[in-house]
Amino acid sequence: MLGNELREERLRAKLTQETLAAKAGVSRNYVSLLELNQKSPTVQMLFKLCKVLKVRPSALIARVEAHTDR
Repeated sequence: MLGNELREERLRAKLTQETLAAKAGVSRNYVSLLELNQKSPTVQMLFKLCKVLKVRPSALIARVEAHTDR
């Protein structure tokens, strides 16, 4: 799911949830809910998070798609 991929990217970037949240202008709780797949980001928010994580949104979505094809 998308939240799992976001968490992997955040950890790769060596960011805490707090740091990612601050840089993206959202709450740490929101980042946590995304990573737990309890919330889904808007497209605009996904782009904002990906910009902070320095990953293309399309690459992140492709990885989600690859996991759901199994």
